[in-house]
Amino acid sequence: MRIVVAIGGNALLRRGERPDATVQVDHIRAAAEALAPLALRHQLIICHGNGPQVGMLSLESENDPELTHPYPFDALVAQTQGMIGYWLAQSLRNAGVTKPVMSLVTQTLVDPSDPAFATPTKFVGPGYPHRQAQRLADRHGWTIAVDGDRWRRVVASPEPLRIIEQESIDGLLDHEAIVICGGGGGIPVSEDGAGQLQGVEAVVDKDATAALLAVAVKADRLLILTDVPAVMEGFGTPQATPLRRLALDGLAALHFPAGSMGPKIAACQHFVGATGRTAAIGSLDDAAAVLAGRAGTVVVPHDSSDASSGIREGAPASLQS
Repeated sequence: MRIVVAIGGNALLRRGERPDATVQVDHIRAAAEALAPLALRHQLIICHGNGPQVGMLSLESENDPELTHPYPFDALVAQTQGMIGYWLAQSLRNAGVTKPVMSLVTQTLVDPSDPAFATPTKFVGPGYPHRQAQRLADRHGWTIAVDGDRWRRVVASPEPLRIIEQESIDGLLDHEAIVICGGGGGIPVSEDGAGQLQGVEAVVDKDATAALLAVAVKADRLLILTDVPAVMEGFGTPQATPLRRLALDGLAALHFPAGSMGPKIAACQHFVGATGRTAAIGSLDDAAAVLAGRAGTVVVPHDSSDASSGIREGAPASLQS
């Protein structure tokens, strides 16, 4: 099978961890070991998140006294693509993957008039207690929002329209390569009437880009692997219950937080609706079991039984991750 795998930035740098390189490399090695068995039997296209990493680089840039102007987000996304892509490619080889592995720095076309620029929702950087987050927001002109029990910076996350390097990705897939691309959702760029590209101050959601890519490459599956075991009803409460199966025709009635599980569900809706194939959300540690349907949450085109889809009356208000 041809599988697009989206790895969350929070799966590579867990909540509350120090953003040291050694910490992230350890997680990436574990990710590679989880993905290696899939790579032996299937063709993989891997996208990765960069929310914690790009936020850290942005904060460092804003605090650097040697800089007159901090680095823009398009440049920072490019930096994280190179860094995380290098770690992933090396770790996959070290995990025993013998297929060609290529990490591409890719650009994602967005519309500069996208309404997302007026309502930032994409979490970047570390979490803080509310007072500290508010002080940082006042100092740097940030927009902040609550993420679990912490507060984080949020930035614009426009809809991805097209991956500029799509033909290069297709060519590598034709040669049976494992392709790492669309990191951090891709470098956000706009295009003028003359076809000239320029960077945009935003961070594209990697799950949305992964779904766009999965449709473009005619993938058989979309896997969204993160730091939670499944989509949960009553997340964060003692009554938390995993939803093992969600039907596309029932998702419209449910509500998911915009900054966390919402984009993952939207990505699954896009892929399943466009292809009629299956998507799944689950823990990176359980990658093979998520693909096999033994773990995580499976999103299917339709399901006649509400009970089998895991959707119960009253669930919408408590669904989150």
